[in-house]
Amino acid sequence: MTQIRIEPLTAAAFAPFGQVLTPRATPDRMINAGRCERHHALATVERGGGEAIISIFRSDPVSLPYDCTLLERHPLGSQAFMPLGADPWLSVVAPDRDGQPGPLRAFLVPAGTGVNLNANVWHGVLTPLDRAADFLVVDREGAGINLQEITIPSVRIVP
Repeated sequence: MTQIRIEPLTAAAFAPFGQVLTPRATPDRMINAGRCERHHALATVERGGGEAIISIFRSDPVSLPYDCTLLERHPLGSQAFMPLGADPWLSVVAPDRDGQPGPLRAFLVPAGTGVNLNANVWHGVLTPLDRAADFLVVDREGAGINLQEITIPSVRIVP
């Protein structure tokens, strides 16, 4: 069984897969009569001719070590995940290599931080750690097949 270690999430390390959704050190501008920071356009929704939709996903938790056996990708649009709770979670990603997943990487996503996965990036299913969690999800709805799933030989993800 292949084993990989969880990496800390940084914008640079995650860049091949998408964007990290967290406030910047300085807001782009102040709004609401100076009472609200706007951290503008943290990511772009790739929609491949469809519409951007907003959903809530509720996911069962995993514990570490975690054996990853299922990946999916969305070839026509991006997919953003923003946790609605205050717990860290795991993002497992892999580049696309001619229609198959390349080497897996696992990132520990801090509490209050989300990610936006680029179109065509292979990723594991939602993986909150230790307790169930809700996520606000922004993705694409429309014509065409935008979900591909693949079962892979087990990859053990360890801290």
